Amino acid sequence: MVKKERIGVVVSNKADKTIVVAIQTRYAHPKYGKILLKTKRYMAHDEKNSCNSGDIVLLEESPPISRHKKWILKQIIKSYTQ
Repeated sequence: MVKKERIGVVVSNKADKTIVVAIQTRYAHPKYGKILLKTKRYMAHDEKNSCNSGDIVLLEESPPISRHKKWILKQIIKSYTQ
């Protein structure tokens, strides 16, 4: 079975080895057809604590690591610089 992958923005990296990633999905309203944005937040495992807030990352689905963590950081696509 192919593992799912998602691209999103890191919202928080305060927990140890855990990041919170916000992923936006665009969809059309079923009746009116207007394009809407839905944001969902995922907790992901970051083994090396290498992510910072604002980074764009690639997540990969995995077996459950804890109660809320079911994703693993696969790659940092673009790091946020201030």
